Amino acid sequence: MKPFDAKEIEKLLGEIIKWEVSRDNKKISKEFVFKDFVGALHFVNQVGNIAEAEGHHPDINIVYNKVTLDLSTHSIGGLTENDFIVAAKIDALW
Repeated sequence: MKPFDAKEIEKLLGEIIKWEVSRDNKKISKEFVFKDFVGALHFVNQVGNIAEAEGHHPDINIVYNKVTLDLSTHSIGGLTENDFIVAAKIDALW
């Protein structure tokens, strides 16, 4: 499987909310802000459930009330449909 090209990425970015693509088109990222650390941690646990169900795991960074998620298909070094599916499911939590 080949990673998506810029045209495919741009098309799918329109279907998810406020995710940003990296300059090298290898990942999509989004920051989520919560009232406090407990809210951020609860969200991360929900994201973990989605990731396990999908078999596709984001890189997660928590800084107090902010959670940054990065999605990429590491095995091919770029973006695939799975990344956008997981992003849409995460958006549904928000």
